[in-house]
Amino acid sequence: MNIAEQLEQNEKYDEAYAEYKKLLAQKPSDVEILSKLAHLALILDKKEEAKAYYAMILEVDPANIMAHEQLIDIFADEDRFKYYLIRGNMHALQQQMSHARNDYKKAIEHAKDAQESLPARYLYAGLCEGQGKLTEAIDEYLKISDYDDKNPVVFLKLAELYEKTEGLVAAIQTLERGRKDRGFKDFEEVLAGYYIRNSQPDKAYELAKSELTKARALFDMGKNDAGYEILMKIKDKYSKEKIFHSLLAQYYFQKDMFEEAFKEIDEFAKIDPNSPLIYQMRALIYEKKGDSFNEHVNWGKYNIVRGEKDVALNEYLTAYRFDDKNIDLIETIAALLEAEGDKTKAAEFYERLADVDPKNKLALEKLAVFRESIGDNYGAVEYMDRLKEIDPRNKFVADNYEKIKNGAENGGFGAFLKKIFGRKMGM
Repeated sequence: MNIAEQLEQNEKYDEAYAEYKKLLAQKPSDVEILSKLAHLALILDKKEEAKAYYAMILEVDPANIMAHEQLIDIFADEDRFKYYLIRGNMHALQQQMSHARNDYKKAIEHAKDAQESLPARYLYAGLCEGQGKLTEAIDEYLKISDYDDKNPVVFLKLAELYEKTEGLVAAIQTLERGRKDRGFKDFEEVLAGYYIRNSQPDKAYELAKSELTKARALFDMGKNDAGYEILMKIKDKYSKEKIFHSLLAQYYFQKDMFEEAFKEIDEFAKIDPNSPLIYQMRALIYEKKGDSFNEHVNWGKYNIVRGEKDVALNEYLTAYRFDDKNIDLIETIAALLEAEGDKTKAAEFYERLADVDPKNKLALEKLAVFRESIGDNYGAVEYMDRLKEIDPRNKFVADNYEKIKNGAENGGFGAFLKKIFGRKMGM
C-alpha cells in the first residue's frame, strides 16, 4: 500500500486511485482500501463510484458509521428517500430509536412510489414492534401487504402481532387469508401450530405436514396410542430432538406413567438445559401425583428461568407451607428475599435455616452480617462464635471478628437489647 499512500500524499490522486484499485483486486473486502477509494472518488468527482465503494463498506461492515455519514452527505441534495433511509439506519445503530423511526417515516414520505418505500416501511414496522408500539407496527405491515403481496413474511409478522394484541383467532384468520388468498402453502405447518395453541387439534392434524405436529395433535385429541405409534415410527430420525422427548413425556403423563415421563423430561433437559418447559412439565406431573411441595418448587423454578422472580417467590413460599424443613428451599427463599432488598425477612429465613441446619455456614455468616447492620454487634459475635467453632479458618470470621467483638464490648444499643431481651430479639 506504500506506493498508493505516497501518491495520495503527493496529491497525485488519479494515480493513487488506480493503485488502490489494484490493491482492492487482491483484497476485495478490505475496509481500509475501500475507504481510501471512496474518499479519492469524491476528490476526483466520481460520485457514483464513491457511492458504490461506501455501499461495499457497509456490506463488509454494516455498523461502519463513517460510511453512513458519507452516504448521508452524498444523498442530502440528490435523493431525500435514500438520505433519510441511511440516516435512519445510522440512528438505529447508535441506539437512537426515536430518531430512527422519524427518519424512516420521512423516507416513506419521500419515496417516489409505493415499491421504493418498502425497505423503509419494513424498517419502520420493525422499530415500532421493538418499541412495543404494536398497533403502529400492524398498521404498517397491513400497508406493506398491499404492495408486497408475494412476501409471506408480512403475514407471518401480522400473525405474531395479532396474537399479542387481539389473540390467536385473529392470528389464525390472518394466516388463513394468506394461505387461501395468496396461495402460501407453506403456512399449513405454521397454522397447525396456531391451531394446537388455540385448542383445535383436529384442524391442526388436517394441516400438519410434520409427523411431530401430527403426534402432538393426536395427543391433544386424546388419541394417545395413535400419537405414540407415530413417535415410535420416527424415533430414529428425531431421538435427538427436544420436541420428540417433550411429546413422549406428554404421552406418558396422559397415561399416568410418571417415572417414564420424568425420564423423557431428563432427556429433554440434556438437549436444552435452560428451558422453562423442563420445570413446567415436572410441575404438572407432581400436581397430578398430588405432590404439592414439589409442584410449587418446580413452578418456582419455572418462573425463575422466565425472570419472574416475584411470582417464583410466591411459589416457593407456598411450597414452604408443605415442608418448612427443606434446607434447599429455605436457602432459596432467603436468597430471593435478600436480592429483593427485604433483608429483615431474609434474616428470618436464614434464622430458620440455622435452626434446621445448625452447622450451615452460609446462614451463620448472613445472620452475623445482618446483626451487625442493625447495630447488634453482640448478636453478630454470637453467630461468629458458632461459625468459628464449625470452621476455625473461616475467612469471614478472620476478617471481621475483632472489629465486631470490639463493637460489642464497647456497649451500644445491641448490647443493651441483649441484656433485656436475649439473643433472638427483633426476629
